[in-house]
Amino acid sequence: MHDEEEDEQRAIAKLTVAELVEMGQPDPLLTRIDAFSTDQKWQDMIDLRDRCREAVERGKQLWGVAHHVDYRLALEAPPELAAQAADSLASRFTLGPLTEVAASTHTWGELEPHLGPGPIRSMIANERVARGENLTEEKFDRHVLEMPDRLLDWEPTYALPNYKPNRVVCDPPIPGLMSEVALPEPGPEINDLLTVEALLALTETWTDQSNGIAEAKAVEGDAMSAIAALGLRTARIAELSLPDALTIMAWTASDSGAHGKRAGVASGRLGAWWVAAAAADLLDDWPPDPEDFGENISHLRWFWWSDPFPSTGWACRIAIEDGDYAWVLNAADAV
Repeated sequence: MHDEEEDEQRAIAKLTVAELVEMGQPDPLLTRIDAFSTDQKWQDMIDLRDRCREAVERGKQLWGVAHHVDYRLALEAPPELAAQAADSLASRFTLGPLTEVAASTHTWGELEPHLGPGPIRSMIANERVARGENLTEEKFDRHVLEMPDRLLDWEPTYALPNYKPNRVVCDPPIPGLMSEVALPEPGPEINDLLTVEALLALTETWTDQSNGIAEAKAVEGDAMSAIAALGLRTARIAELSLPDALTIMAWTASDSGAHGKRAGVASGRLGAWWVAAAAADLLDDWPPDPEDFGENISHLRWFWWSDPFPSTGWACRIAIEDGDYAWVLNAADAV
């Protein structure tokens, strides 16, 4: 049996791309894509993609192979081809947005000459900004995300994904040492739909595309009374710095959860800023002056919390305190 399998593999290896497409089986095509990438045969890879697209019109189920080619081009090909792939509709079906994929392995200077005007250019620019590039002198539409075109001094180093040929890894930020505390009486709930919705928006991918659940509340009182409003008597707590809180929120908003698709670090950064602006009652002045924004949210206190039992899967449990008011998010997603 082993010899028969080897003979079959050798026979498949001798087939042309056109013959593999007519077979209609993804696995041999994916193996051929790996070989093309290793040998940097980018035009051969593009030909394979185009043949798969044409075959889809004839009823063959090879759309996933075609999208995988665009993913690999965005990740591994020279900047011109990576920029072209980033503008592909395949982003809907890949491990992450191809704007983020291309920006993860190519600098702005490499990609920019090959990007036309429009939202793709702006999203790639914002992804590069989230990776530390200062693009204040560069031309792109700032209205697409309405975020600063450089990282501010008070911002963190955001959690960045590591895209691989067949998977993406982005480890969650790890909060500091937690202490178990007895919680006070729950704070009375208040009507603050804007901040509650901003917190819930961090986990939309988890709840809309995966198995996630999320609950957020706004209360009169401190952060502990907000956590108590979820029905807990005790909790494990760690106070967060502003950069650590932004890192956790941006990771949550950008990550895929168990079964969703990544939104990208640029979108995650926006989500984190939006929560901070909502809690500090600054949304009426959006977009904020980046030079003042850090100071204007510096009075907020941030906490990571959990119930007494260890979490599994994906979790974002954060509480925010602003004087007499507080907000809490309890979100989780499991495999």
